[in-house]
Amino acid sequence: MKCSPYHSESSVQDTRYTAMFTTGLLLTLLLLGIAGPACAEDSTADYVGSTSCRACHESFYQLWAPSHHGLAMQPYTREFARASLTDHPDVLEIGDFSYHADISGETGVIVETGADKETRYEIAHVLGGKNVFYFLTPYDRGRLQTLPLAYDVNKKHWFDTAASGVRHFPGTERDMAVHWTDPMYTFNTSCYSCHVSQLKSNYDLTTDTYNTQWAEPGINCETCHGPSEKHVTTYQKAKETGVKPAELGLISTHVFTPEQTNSMCNSCHAKMSPITVSFMAGENYFDHYDLVALENVDFYPDGRDLGENYTMTSWRMSPCVQKGEMDCMHCHTSSGRYRFKEPAVANDACLPCHQGKVANIEAHSHHKPGDEAPACIGCHMPMTQFAHMNRTDHSMRPPVPAATLKYKSNNACNFCHQDKDAAWAQTQVTEWGRVTRQAQYMKLAGYIDQARHQNWQQLDQILAYVQQPDRDEIFAGSLIRLVRASDSPKKWPVLIAALEKDPSPFVRAAAAEALDGYYTDDALKALLAATKDKYRLVRVRAGSSMASIPPGQLPATQQQDLDRAIAELIDGMTARSDNYGSYYNLGNVYMAQRKLDQAVTAFQTASKLRPDFVPPYVNAAFVYNAQGNNVKAEQSFRKALSLDPNNVITLTNLAMLLGEMGRTREMETTFRQVLSHDPNSATASYNLGVLLADSKPVESLAWCKRAYELRPDDPKYVYTYAFYLKEQGRVPQAIEVLQKVVGNQTASADAYMLLGSLLEGLGDLARARQVYGQGARNPSLPQQVRAYFQGQAQRLGG
Repeated sequence: MKCSPYHSESSVQDTRYTAMFTTGLLLTLLLLGIAGPACAEDSTADYVGSTSCRACHESFYQLWAPSHHGLAMQPYTREFARASLTDHPDVLEIGDFSYHADISGETGVIVETGADKETRYEIAHVLGGKNVFYFLTPYDRGRLQTLPLAYDVNKKHWFDTAASGVRHFPGTERDMAVHWTDPMYTFNTSCYSCHVSQLKSNYDLTTDTYNTQWAEPGINCETCHGPSEKHVTTYQKAKETGVKPAELGLISTHVFTPEQTNSMCNSCHAKMSPITVSFMAGENYFDHYDLVALENVDFYPDGRDLGENYTMTSWRMSPCVQKGEMDCMHCHTSSGRYRFKEPAVANDACLPCHQGKVANIEAHSHHKPGDEAPACIGCHMPMTQFAHMNRTDHSMRPPVPAATLKYKSNNACNFCHQDKDAAWAQTQVTEWGRVTRQAQYMKLAGYIDQARHQNWQQLDQILAYVQQPDRDEIFAGSLIRLVRASDSPKKWPVLIAALEKDPSPFVRAAAAEALDGYYTDDALKALLAATKDKYRLVRVRAGSSMASIPPGQLPATQQQDLDRAIAELIDGMTARSDNYGSYYNLGNVYMAQRKLDQAVTAFQTASKLRPDFVPPYVNAAFVYNAQGNNVKAEQSFRKALSLDPNNVITLTNLAMLLGEMGRTREMETTFRQVLSHDPNSATASYNLGVLLADSKPVESLAWCKRAYELRPDDPKYVYTYAFYLKEQGRVPQAIEVLQKVVGNQTASADAYMLLGSLLEGLGDLARARQVYGQGARNPSLPQQVRAYFQGQAQRLGG
């Protein structure tokens, strides 16, 4: 993993090397992509198990028990191996070891050979089975570890578990397999409740041990229907008395809205980060989870799956789903079976909404009906594969071969027409007149791709799209998350409007998070209102963004609202004592609140749980710096660099710290190191320019110009470049640079002052008066600053 993109910079000329104290982005922690419907860990009272349902629901029980839900996890047995696995006659070489599956005996084992010894790991449990069987073994301190070999159900062969999950992003850590003993492959830590029912992790932080328990393997009836003891006893009594019970005694999913049904299913079938561990069927999804979207490179820029994304993100991009009337049960039974598997009824999945297209499928699909013609889902929900697992594209969008040509994402045409290429497919859809819709998808993919690369040439168009009434929720929320990295002040009113007006809690939460630290009157008004939002996700994101506001600066009622939101945030972060990402995020909150000792403790706990995770060391260094302990701050930065030597964020902040400690030569060397890894670092360019101003003025100006060119909308870079142009006697150029910003209300107070003084020095009092007047009318400046500029304008006769 990489550090979150903190931007720690010196702020003004008089404090050139001050390391800024910042919380940065909250880490979105992904643990094998899923974090399912966790019942509260302190109790399993009133849960009586699936066998209690059989007396009345035997027929459904027989459908559920052998289903992929019922067998999401099962004990390994000799009988299972004989029925479901094939022998593994070969060995797999993984690193310095070789592995072999021995399933010949009563107990299955994975044999590890290497380092002059042989180790046999017992197969205790089996996960999955639709496409892949994964295997768990008892491991150190109560852990259940996913074994290095897995079994492909469809191809009937064994494969390297970790290597199958490589995303193939060349030159990054994602292009390397995670070792099978890594905590990412620890069941207790990572898998939550998507394979077992009523899980209690029972983790002891002091001893770093688990005593994990669950009520049943697999996903049982009570996962969706809640505790059923009352239901069972009530209806047993009803049988005896003949009196119909007044209440059901459990959760009835028949009365769920489509949104409730989708939330229930997607509590497992999503790539998300949990904000509680207490989801119950029927509750709002965004009261318990945040959703990973297209800001993550596991998605192609057009939203198609690259890595494993577990359905929900693409599902919410579906035009069918966005109408609000479709739920998962339209196509799937509650035990997970597909209702329209038989070819004769395949296209019934699209009824009744698309009756006309189904009735005239040839005209719609440009394929003649017959055995070789694809069903509707063949074009709109093509099946792809990742890590030996088949998954269908639930966005239900049509094929876009143009995206294949530009971004290498998948298109359904070439799955069937394998003798053709994407250019041929693009010609076909163009001839069919499908260009307009393709153009829209390509435009959005372009926005995502550019924002991922922090290319803001189309920032105006991106911000305009986010505000469109018909914007796609997933694209809009993803763009807001990505736009956070932009330094342009143009984003602020758009983020405020999204927080106040967007109907989607996903988008509102993204906007609240992106407003972190931006405390203008309008932003505070929106953030404070968001602390009372209907959805917990929006409330906690707003609370996090305002955590750095010191107590006493808000009116009492608003402070209470903020305190409640932060309490909700911290409750979620402390719900899982084994989650290193939660401790990291908790440290960020305490750091923002200036609770420095608590912040250090939280960061240290995160590092204890995950010693190779870089961000806690970086942020602990910020805390040590704030405590005045720069020796420890430097040690913490250097520990981070020992784990990731070329991390430009850590190097940048270390350089800032070295400057604060008066070690300017080392500061210069470190900034040059940053620029060797990232030539487009405006932060390093700016600081190096300021640092060299006295000793190397020509090079200094070149670096200031570079920072300005990289971020021409940043008021600080504009002012600094103009300032040093003036210092070197290039006044006309300084005026030209400043004039580009003072007219669009993005200038800093320093820029107005410098430009006005330069014009006064040239005797151009009329233009100077005009500049001061523009500053006086700039609503983004504090009132006292605007009053000062009004006085300057009046001094010159304005």
